[in-house]
Amino acid sequence: MKVIQTKLEGVCLLEPTVFSDSRGYFFESFNDRKFEELTGFPAQFVQDNQSMSARGVLRGLHFQISPKAQGKLVRVVKGAVFDVAVDIRSDSPTYGQWVGFELSEFNHRQLWIPPGLAHGFVALQDNTVFQYKVTEYWSKDHERCIAWNDPDLGIDWQFEGEPMVSAKDVEGLSLASFGR
Repeated sequence: MKVIQTKLEGVCLLEPTVFSDSRGYFFESFNDRKFEELTGFPAQFVQDNQSMSARGVLRGLHFQISPKAQGKLVRVVKGAVFDVAVDIRSDSPTYGQWVGFELSEFNHRQLWIPPGLAHGFVALQDNTVFQYKVTEYWSKDHERCIAWNDPDLGIDWQFEGEPMVSAKDVEGLSLASFGR
């Protein structure tokens, strides 16, 4: 597995070794020992989640506040997304910056997003199946949402047109409203 460190500390793009032949392919999608060795983060995942989205569905930017902050290991099983992580750690030199990558059923990439970052994605194809492992259980009382179109973040979602966004995500706040 190849690990690409991003400009945001702790955020890693993981590219698995894929073995292909005339029958199809095989790759190891998760290995606890390798994950910790490559990312420096001890994997203690407590929940797996999966969603299916139509092309143009945008989910995010979601995060949970301490003490229920979540780390996420995300990947696409079918289709493709443009996946985004935003640094919202108040003491980070990259506070307010974002990184984004295409994750697809063909490139098999995964993105590790440690606790303290917001996360979102836009589906680039119909019937996109997205999976993620999280390090903390979902907590309604700790869940927060930053507006996907916050002008201070200036995220280029790599999508033409107006995305479909849930009512909850439409009510997302600016990063500045959370304070630093």
